[in-house]
Amino acid sequence: MTTSAASARRLDPRERLTSGGIVLGAIVSVQVGAAVVTTLFDDLKPQGAVLLRSLFGALALLALWRPSLSQRSRSDWRLIAAFGFALAAMNLSFYAALDRIPLGIAVTFEFVGPLGVAIAKSRRGKDIAFVALAGGGIALLSPGIGGSLDTLGVGFAVLAGAFWGAYIILAARVGRTFEGGGGLALAMTVSALLLLPSGIGAGGTHLLDPGLLGVGVVVALLSSAIPYSLELEALRRLPERTFGVLMSLEPAVAALSGLAFLGQGISLRDGGAIALVIAASAGALGTSEAPVPVEA
Repeated sequence: MTTSAASARRLDPRERLTSGGIVLGAIVSVQVGAAVVTTLFDDLKPQGAVLLRSLFGALALLALWRPSLSQRSRSDWRLIAAFGFALAAMNLSFYAALDRIPLGIAVTFEFVGPLGVAIAKSRRGKDIAFVALAGGGIALLSPGIGGSLDTLGVGFAVLAGAFWGAYIILAARVGRTFEGGGGLALAMTVSALLLLPSGIGAGGTHLLDPGLLGVGVVVALLSSAIPYSLELEALRRLPERTFGVLMSLEPAVAALSGLAFLGQGISLRDGGAIALVIAASAGALGTSEAPVPVEA
């Protein structure tokens, strides 16, 4: 039994609350992990840090789900390869951005990916309104490019956003094709393998430091194993367009995480932006519909 991306019935209040909680849990986990990972950049650079995240995340997911390698079609393996590439490119681009611009700003620009998914998948006027509301929040959170804001960092964040959009679409397909988190575990393994050359080249012998490895484990759990598992479950419950708009909470949570862990302040303008993206997410959840079960 699989689920299609189409939707046919309105989620009941309990389903809406559960789905929203799953997405929020994933967002908080990944943004706390993003704050923690900055402590690795001096020694490992972004490439080494993302390698540890992907490697330990893959090991955790493989141990948890123990995916079967047999009875998989070529199309299944192509899907896993594409998903793994999207994961590697998204995380490497985002860490490169995070090394140059603040967390909240990086996530704000990265959000072009989920926003693009929401627009592309929209079929109703209400969805467009919620996207516009979230877009207004993003505009408020985004300072002008130039001055102290690194242009290359913004470019990396936008590139990460493009791969984030691909991740949402591919994660939905993987969730419909593979039982549990087996597909995710295999894709994370592909991602880690792709990141090995750049990660080893940048991190060198620092990758063997026990203290750095310990931080890498924490980052892997917070930024990969936990949130990706939660997002995969959310994408089984919600249409992709609704999930994309709900992810508008990312810039707000990133700004709060930057304040709590990195000392990056929040201005009145930032507070207004946070209110807008929260309103957009709440509205998207309130009109969300459950995916339709169809025969495989």
